[in-house]
Amino acid sequence: MKTKIINTPDLLKAASRKKEVTNFCVANSKHIEDLRKISGGKNYYIRTYGCQANVRDEETMRAMLEDAGYKLAEDVEKADVIIINTCAVRENAEDKVYGEIGNLKRLRRANKDLVLAICGCMVEQPEILGRLMKTFPEVNLFFGTHEIAQLLDLIYEVITTKERIVSIESKQGEVVEFVPDCRNNHYKAYVNIIYGCNKFCTYCIVPYTRGKERSRHFQDILNECQRLIDSGYQEITLLGQNVNAYGKDLDEGKDFADLMEAVAKLGIPRLRFTTSHPWDFSSKMIDVIAKYPNIMKFIHLPVQSGNDEILRRMGRRYTREQYLNLVKEMREKIPGLSLSTDIIVGFPNETEEQFQDTCSLVDIVQYEAAFTFIYSPRRGTPAAKMEDNVSKETKVRRFQELVKHLEKHIEEYSESMVGKTFPVLVDGVSKTDENMLSGYTEENKLVHFKGDISLVGTIVSVKINESHTYSLIGEIVNG
Repeated sequence: MKTKIINTPDLLKAASRKKEVTNFCVANSKHIEDLRKISGGKNYYIRTYGCQANVRDEETMRAMLEDAGYKLAEDVEKADVIIINTCAVRENAEDKVYGEIGNLKRLRRANKDLVLAICGCMVEQPEILGRLMKTFPEVNLFFGTHEIAQLLDLIYEVITTKERIVSIESKQGEVVEFVPDCRNNHYKAYVNIIYGCNKFCTYCIVPYTRGKERSRHFQDILNECQRLIDSGYQEITLLGQNVNAYGKDLDEGKDFADLMEAVAKLGIPRLRFTTSHPWDFSSKMIDVIAKYPNIMKFIHLPVQSGNDEILRRMGRRYTREQYLNLVKEMREKIPGLSLSTDIIVGFPNETEEQFQDTCSLVDIVQYEAAFTFIYSPRRGTPAAKMEDNVSKETKVRRFQELVKHLEKHIEEYSESMVGKTFPVLVDGVSKTDENMLSGYTEENKLVHFKGDISLVGTIVSVKINESHTYSLIGEIVNG
């Protein structure tokens, strides 16, 4: 099979942050009418790995494919277009993708007309792209995070030329408004407000795979949120790789606090945001969160380490003291605040004393939830070039010790909820017990309870009867 290479990734180019005006445009496929003529009776299947941004990308691709006439296949075996939407933040996520493609390549061998595509952050890295192309000749389309707007044209080219297409351009990025829209959920929605990241933490590949920070126009975001509210949505999450950097690249005179307040005023029952960076978290933001009851008092505030030297080598732009002062201000101004975080264990050459600084910070903050990771080097990042004298055994031991510190506080917090009643947005049938429903409190705690399936998508009052640390058992009260 002939390979046509349109663009391939370049990490040096991806790291560029030239002062160029961001291009704003609307997605427009040249071949949508051509695809509509040949898509009748054909199905698509998308498997997504990774963060909320990848989930939102999946929704965008779904909308484009369905606008072109494709139907969602519940079974991958019946799909004519298969897209693997990848994540590159952790090595574990990459391993899952290799296994998934290995399972799917037989379908391409059996059906030469099948479009088997890989997109997302993995293919934005030259070495990984090369390995994927060599290992899986069955894959006939590779496209990057900046090529989603060209998805239909790329699929049409694969179908009509029978060539293998590679289109992955490393660039700062643009802002594309996608019409129509498609949602995986009918009552909870992600709304992109800013793409990319300029922070360049030394361990993180995201600034290279997602491009520069580029904000959507203020009114475009409000219009999207209003459409969701008019359609009956109960919860909106404002989304970005660095959500509270919103507006810094625009000349509209608006920042993230202004946007959050404007969306809250629209009347959405629940408003959340992720992910915030401590360096960009302002007192103005804290005041807005405290002011509006429909802004959830749950904040994800990644710390990564509790030691100043490690934070400096990570490029995090704040000190331990600055982070703790920020948490102190949040706790003082926002009653009932619930905090979660990200922590990396075993950053190159982390000493035992430096690790203990992280444990002590956890004990001071007393997080209500946390995501913990053993450091995973991402080729192309500065940290991947650092010499590391910490053994795998030591990292695993530290990880287990950190989890014990975290679980102590998470368990105490969960126990404090027992006997109290909380509003819960019902997600659906519990994944662990088909006789129970499940949903989340405003504090983002998972609750299981008995109830009728008709309650899905509504907010009900649930009294907590049992704590299981990471989830709760309750019962609906007041009818």
